[in-house]
Amino acid sequence: LLTAFKSQEPRPSKLQRDVAAALSRIGWDHVFEFVTQQGLSLDMAQPENMTVIEVDGPKHYLQCKGTQRVKIGRTNFKSRILRQLGWTVIHV
Repeated sequence: LLTAFKSQEPRPSKLQRDVAAALSRIGWDHVFEFVTQQGLSLDMAQPENMTVIEVDGPKHYLQCKGTQRVKIGRTNFKSRILRQLGWTVIHV
């Protein structure tokens, strides 16, 4: 599964670019589409303190009953890997 994450080219969404711009405006310096040593692409990261912001748009969720949404396995898996590597993961 990790190989699948590493083989995909980043495709930042408009939402992701908007979040990055907002973070820059408030002074949260970050690297956009940072790639870890393990080859994982992070939406926005501060590598020096191992903090990552992942923008979870609609493709990161499954629609369940009514308005309830559940994160897809891929999103949860990536977060678990990052946390095991010592990253602080923030989802927006």
